[in-house]
Amino acid sequence: MTPAVPVARRSKSLSSQIGLTERIFSSAEDRATAADIEKGLALVEEGLLREVAFADGIADVTSRYLLSAGGKRVRPLLTLLTAQLGDGTTAEVLTAAEAVEITHLASLYHDDVMDEAEQRRGVPTAQSVWGNSVAILTGDLLFGRASKLVASLGARAIELQADTFERLVLGQLHETVGPQPDEDPVDHYLGVLADKTGSLLGAAAQLGVHFSGAAREYEEPVLLFGERIGVAFQLVDDVLDLSPKVEETGKVAGTDLRAGVPTLPLLYLRRRAGEDPAAASLLERLDTAIADDSPALPDAIAELRDHEVTAVTLAESRRWAGEAVDALAPLPEGTVKKALTRFAEAMVERSS
Repeated sequence: MTPAVPVARRSKSLSSQIGLTERIFSSAEDRATAADIEKGLALVEEGLLREVAFADGIADVTSRYLLSAGGKRVRPLLTLLTAQLGDGTTAEVLTAAEAVEITHLASLYHDDVMDEAEQRRGVPTAQSVWGNSVAILTGDLLFGRASKLVASLGARAIELQADTFERLVLGQLHETVGPQPDEDPVDHYLGVLADKTGSLLGAAAQLGVHFSGAAREYEEPVLLFGERIGVAFQLVDDVLDLSPKVEETGKVAGTDLRAGVPTLPLLYLRRRAGEDPAAASLLERLDTAIADDSPALPDAIAELRDHEVTAVTLAESRRWAGEAVDALAPLPEGTVKKALTRFAEAMVERSS
């Protein structure tokens, strides 16, 4: 029997998604901007449901599976927000927002196969339900649908999509292969995050500027913002991976560590182990507990959570978020700049 598609979840409001306060939306102009974005998000959600529908029965079910399971829709939100620097939510901006979210969705199907993940968005991953081949092919179908949307926007959109897709694949390739002998593991990891997460967030922001008719000189600042905030976002996720609050994180503490996925706290710990006996001892206990799936693993994870390397990871996340905000300097003062700044702050506040 084919599993049912999860019940579609209502998208969160703009304020809850990026932590915007009434103070930011204090003026009539700010409130009008927020209303336009809220309306745009609703239209994007309708468009996503329409665009991931397939005439083929199995393809229709598998392609809608993760979409209906939920998601923050951060990438469409960035597209709609930066579009406010120009003509706002135009038809082309909506198409771009849909394309970038479907691209993200497609990448999740592939990532979960490569990571052998068991859950995504609170439901079993696609390959857990249908197997690796169906999950990979579903991702391919969604990449194809995203490409069709992008093609309708013209050559510039196709170029941006191709560049971003190349970076997504290179990021996954570099993560899979690991750092080269002459490469610093931390620098390698940050580069992977910039490609795997930052590139698509940057493209989402850039597409909003381009297809709203905003000034061309705004494209580079929002691109840099998206790339840097993507790294900050993932570094906070590395810290949240150590959290025992399953009801908030949606996963067991140390899920990434158990799966062999590198995280910055662990990489920092490995770097310190050569000089710090206490760090070396904790690293050995972690490696042994992970390899043996030992009952001692939760205690070792808790010790890593309380270790200085985790605090250093949070500081690094805040540094990336700060550099993201710094990139916005060329943008005009107003609602968009304030909202993007608040967006960056909300990303790193998730760890508290």
